[in-house]
Amino acid sequence: MIFAISWGQSFETRNSMSVTEFAQPPYLKAGDKVAIIAPSGILKSKEGEVRQAEQLLRSWGLEVVVGEYVFEQNHHFAGTDAQRAQDLQEAMDDPTISAIWCARGGYGTVRILDQLDFTKIKQQPKWIIGYSDITALHNELHNHSLESIHALMCVSLTEDLEGIENSVATFKQALFGNLGIYTLEGSNYNKIGSATGPLVGGNLTMLHTMLGSKSSIDTTGKILFIEEIGEYKYHIDRMLQSLKRAGYFENCAGVIVGDFSKLRKNTTQWGTSIEQLILDVLAEYDIPVAFNMPAGHEKDNRALVLGRNITLKVNKDNSTIKF
Repeated sequence: MIFAISWGQSFETRNSMSVTEFAQPPYLKAGDKVAIIAPSGILKSKEGEVRQAEQLLRSWGLEVVVGEYVFEQNHHFAGTDAQRAQDLQEAMDDPTISAIWCARGGYGTVRILDQLDFTKIKQQPKWIIGYSDITALHNELHNHSLESIHALMCVSLTEDLEGIENSVATFKQALFGNLGIYTLEGSNYNKIGSATGPLVGGNLTMLHTMLGSKSSIDTTGKILFIEEIGEYKYHIDRMLQSLKRAGYFENCAGVIVGDFSKLRKNTTQWGTSIEQLILDVLAEYDIPVAFNMPAGHEKDNRALVLGRNITLKVNKDNSTIKF
């Protein structure tokens, strides 16, 4: 369960190290234009969800354009690498577009990262929205000192929005500048403490994939968010150990744990909960760790502004995240 509260008394926070300032794109207003593009997986039989996404944005007073190649099919992908890169590049460069909403994830964004030119979007920042495979793009934007939004995608929409009301509401709040405070359900696994710093991260597999490349992120003084779906516990441990050995947690200010969904069962039992697995990896670091952030591959996928300086306070009975 997650709910919002007013921000009252102040509290001491963990001192974060000096970090880069991130450019905040302008919040949206009625009449602004949003582009829907597909940088990753194929959108076979998903035209209805994309049309619904158009209707949702228009109901908020926004204009919508759909990328030329969104419904293309090239085996696993929504068009060739060149087509997907062209759609994204044109949307990033178009001065009339204020935000780019990714239609779906799946796999494919990493294949086009090195084809993209971020010169114009750095000169005129705009919001890019998505999660899962889109973490690769969030990482790249982060390294160009640009804020972005980790939130639902077009294919996340249900016919009448049942079960995703909070996902849609917080997505709109993030776009229009009304995202405030999350109060998370408590957990006995929570590691008590406070921290301030830019929020970074996303899908664990994608963070792991970026290691050793120019798209890997520096977590110094930052608060790391992680989520995952469909993995064995031993593989989650392996990825976290890889991040640890790469120095991800050395100077990290804190960790927020989102949904770890549809975990697969191995014939050899891991022996602990996913929460304890994560805590064991982080045991040597004196940083706060908050569980129960409803963000990831579940219907309740609350929006997070990556690159935004946040305040995190973790207790056993609840945790608060202030944007």
